[in-house]
Amino acid sequence: MRTDGPAMAAPEESLRKRKAGKAGKAGGGPGSPPGPGLDPTGCSAGLQAGTFWLTRIVLLRALAFIYFVAFLVAFHQNKQLIGDRGLLPCRAYLKSIQQYFQGRVGWDAVSYAPTVLWLLDWSHMDSNLDALALLGLGVSSFVLVTGCANMVLMATLWVLYMSLVNVGQIWYSFGWESQLLETGFLGIFLCPLWTLSRLPRGTPPSRIVLWGFRWLIFRIMLGAGLIKIRGDRCWRDLTCMDFHYETQPVPNPAAYFLHQSPWWVHRGETLGNHFVELVVPFFIFLGRRMCVLHGALQILFQVILIISGNLSFLNWLTMVPSVACFDDATLGFLFPSGPSGLKYRVLKMQEEAARGAPAPLRYGCVVRQAVHLALAVLVAWLSVPVVLNLLSPTQIMNTSFNPLRIVNTYGAFGSITKERTEVILQGTAAPNASSPDAVWEDYEFKCKPGDPGRRPCLISPYHYRLDWLMWFAAFQTYEHNEWIIHLAGKLLANDASALSLLAVNPFEGRAPPRWLRGEHYRYKFSRPGGPHAAAGKWWLRKRIGPYFPPVSLRDLEDYFRSWEWPHPAVDVD
Repeated sequence: MRTDGPAMAAPEESLRKRKAGKAGKAGGGPGSPPGPGLDPTGCSAGLQAGTFWLTRIVLLRALAFIYFVAFLVAFHQNKQLIGDRGLLPCRAYLKSIQQYFQGRVGWDAVSYAPTVLWLLDWSHMDSNLDALALLGLGVSSFVLVTGCANMVLMATLWVLYMSLVNVGQIWYSFGWESQLLETGFLGIFLCPLWTLSRLPRGTPPSRIVLWGFRWLIFRIMLGAGLIKIRGDRCWRDLTCMDFHYETQPVPNPAAYFLHQSPWWVHRGETLGNHFVELVVPFFIFLGRRMCVLHGALQILFQVILIISGNLSFLNWLTMVPSVACFDDATLGFLFPSGPSGLKYRVLKMQEEAARGAPAPLRYGCVVRQAVHLALAVLVAWLSVPVVLNLLSPTQIMNTSFNPLRIVNTYGAFGSITKERTEVILQGTAAPNASSPDAVWEDYEFKCKPGDPGRRPCLISPYHYRLDWLMWFAAFQTYEHNEWIIHLAGKLLANDASALSLLAVNPFEGRAPPRWLRGEHYRYKFSRPGGPHAAAGKWWLRKRIGPYFPPVSLRDLEDYFRSWEWPHPAVDVD
């Protein structure tokens, strides 16, 4: 017996209407739309766009992670680099600043090199440096683990790291040091003054501060793109990537294989780089969806760079301001959906904000808004020379126009080296350095190329500062890098502190070398499947000539005295 479809459907349709009526009453009456975060049946749904509670948590944790890595590097390496017996002691540096300003520690000296070390006892500089690094590690660990921060904690991290950067001299001369300080400065104003809560209801994330982060990532990427277009011709010829993987400061294993890619892949990489750095930054100003796309593309780009080389924590740090492009609706997938979770609490806050009248402004909120407006004016004022630099055909990169490094210029790889050269330090126990029978043995650094058979390292986001400076030193002469002679003297004495910066001491367990020299080599990647690769060699190297002649510890006595460096005591062990 055939049934009538519409007639049979009538009871079901009536049931649907009754259910819809109940849902309407729950939502505020018949015909009322469901509230934010509710689906038509009154159940919790996705987060609404336009709030940034979860964004702040992700951003602060990401920033705390970078601080943690930076302070970890400082704790492991500062004593050897700028400590009491470091390669460039910061005590001597501070004394030179003090003498320049007529021996006074006044405003001029402090503003030239802002650091809390001016207030501490210089007779135990190693302890001071360790204390700053350990305090930074402790505070950044707390923020990283809990996701809670206030202005006091974030300001503490900023002051501590600024104190190290401003006495770090050449070891802290990299662009990411200023970038971390600028990012960290903005992070101070993202938090409540005292409250330690992941969701401080009375202190919603400031749109001004979020735009400060977006302005930062805009300048970073656009500056990097413009310096390339105005710099090395190979960026305009699309040939820079033919050389980059092999000649970058500290290649990793992936760089070895990426270097072997076909020429058309390298052309595509260069075009993609120009698109991400010169076009994508403007997406920030084109509405929410394009801003989210900008953040996703920039983070993807930084991940690719992390995979392809050891660029310290630079790429990890560059991801941090990109997080400000995402709102809670975008980042909700990172958080669990349980009733006790942060995502659920933010959803409830959105519902309450949609239903209730806006709360009256409290005195603290008024003060906070005034502070954020003052921050906007300050950043705008300090951005004037930065923008003029971006527009200038003689653009300079990685430069600060103020001692606090609040707003800076950025850029990377404006020029690409077409061949890789390395300085190899060698020692010998022979009494006569010029004897043809002298056996010279290589010192190996932690990460930079040395032994052709050693696989390239993988250390990002960690950073070996000495390895990077050795890469720069290979472009110059030892006269431009006096610290390398200081290092040679310490190695002649088997100095334990200096040796801790290296991977291999060929004289371990025996008397130190009598002579030490620097040799200049040209390095190239071996070809996969070739005879050298089959023999286990990642690199081919060819001697160019001497970098500095053989020196003995006695030869360096006057040199050490002229620089007021302590003469290294010989350690036979």
